Amino acid sequence: MAADLVLGVDAGHTVTKAVLFDSRGRQVAQGSGTVPLVTSRPRWVERDMDDVWHTTHRAIRASLAAAGVGGRAVAAVGLTGHGDGLYPVDERGRPVRAAIVAMDTRAEPVLAEWRGTPVWDRALALSGTVPFAGSPAALLAWLGRHEPDVLDRSRWLLSCKDWLRWRLTDVVATDPTDASASFTDMRRGDYAQELLDLFGLGRLAAKLPPVLACDAVCGTVTRQAAAATGLVAGTPVVTGAHDVDAAALGIGATRVGELSLIAGSFSINQVLCDHPVTDLRWQCRRFLRPGQWMVMSTSPASVATLEWFLRVMGAPPAYGDDVYDAITQEVGERLKGPSEVLFHPFVFGSPHQHPASGAFLGMRGWHDRGHLLRALMEGVVLNHRWHVDVLRSRLPVTGPARLTGGAARSAVWSQMFADALRRPVLVTDVEESAARGAALLAAGAVGLLDGSADPRAGASVVRRHEPDPDRVAVLDEAYRIYEEAQEALGPVWARLDATARWSGDMSE
Repeated sequence: MAADLVLGVDAGHTVTKAVLFDSRGRQVAQGSGTVPLVTSRPRWVERDMDDVWHTTHRAIRASLAAAGVGGRAVAAVGLTGHGDGLYPVDERGRPVRAAIVAMDTRAEPVLAEWRGTPVWDRALALSGTVPFAGSPAALLAWLGRHEPDVLDRSRWLLSCKDWLRWRLTDVVATDPTDASASFTDMRRGDYAQELLDLFGLGRLAAKLPPVLACDAVCGTVTRQAAAATGLVAGTPVVTGAHDVDAAALGIGATRVGELSLIAGSFSINQVLCDHPVTDLRWQCRRFLRPGQWMVMSTSPASVATLEWFLRVMGAPPAYGDDVYDAITQEVGERLKGPSEVLFHPFVFGSPHQHPASGAFLGMRGWHDRGHLLRALMEGVVLNHRWHVDVLRSRLPVTGPARLTGGAARSAVWSQMFADALRRPVLVTDVEESAARGAALLAAGAVGLLDGSADPRAGASVVRRHEPDPDRVAVLDEAYRIYEEAQEALGPVWARLDATARWSGDMSE
């Protein structure tokens, strides 16, 4: 059998997917599995690194079984995963502690010390970004204060996909998109000792993985990994990329100035640039290709709030397997008229410096589940609008926006994006955008495509949502109230946050 399939592995915050594509990026089959998040203390969000690997190799086996093929059909493997966080391993490549994911906020006190000091401005000028609580710089500084033995015992400080590459190939590496999370020079792309020293982490330089091109063959599947996954030993494995960059490639959002939105665990709003542009309100990171940068304005406040809502409120049996079809029907009955209930989607965090938390406002006795779901969906969209407005304030954002992630599965939710952003929104035929991007990088690396820009790898648009003037007016008014309430609630959120911190300290 000819090896004419490529495998894209996408390890998100909770779900890992292994998706088989043909050489043009058309999906053939997939397997998936869930890795539970562990919140053993307030603000801690972790997961077991071995569970991440076990879930991945089972997902790979499941994808091969679903396609009815063996490992010999796979020409190459591409990897992508959630960015930031920390996956530390020792000299033997074994986990030193549980992985910390980007939704973790234990390092907020570290950020409070850095803000307003030369650390902040110099980090932005040199790296293109300032740390947030789940970034490697903040987490490593926190570990240095509270778990110094972890840093002493760690040989390599990896990201999610790089941990999986190690398990597949025994090769330690990362790529420019993940490497630029905290410690690389924005313009040169290599590690900057000055940045490590700036954060008080200078001694860790030798523990950072080598940086290879996103489409480089960095190793091959080992015999042990082949036995676990069903792949063939010697199958090329490509470096890969941060999932937001891979997703942009997967849905065809690779033109300079084009806006792409990922509505998933995080609210990702990004524009590709041909030169670095810095601002405290966003991250400017290296893109897949040399000479390009991805400007990203992000927050952990998107579709994950729907999962939280259904977990807390309970999903009725009528929801069945397709949650998005069900909520579309339920919310569709409550879409007429103004937004009576307002939701701030900050249950996992926000993009704002004050400690905002989740809040429903305007609830009355006659409001039902549909009203709350509408408010939740609109609140997520309005948070995306805040990010997009930030990007548009300094960047030439052109044309329609491309939308992927959970919200793209709902026509009603996708339309809300068009109405709130006042621009057309395109949804492509790509279901697993990040996995597809990783697979396209792999296909280019082994010659099945002429690089990631090969026109054969393009994505087809299946829905185009034009702004509805009536709904634009409704969401404009909702956004004004949303922002006014956000400003007014700042002191209240600060007091609640102080109470939560005190409770968290007592629990420790």
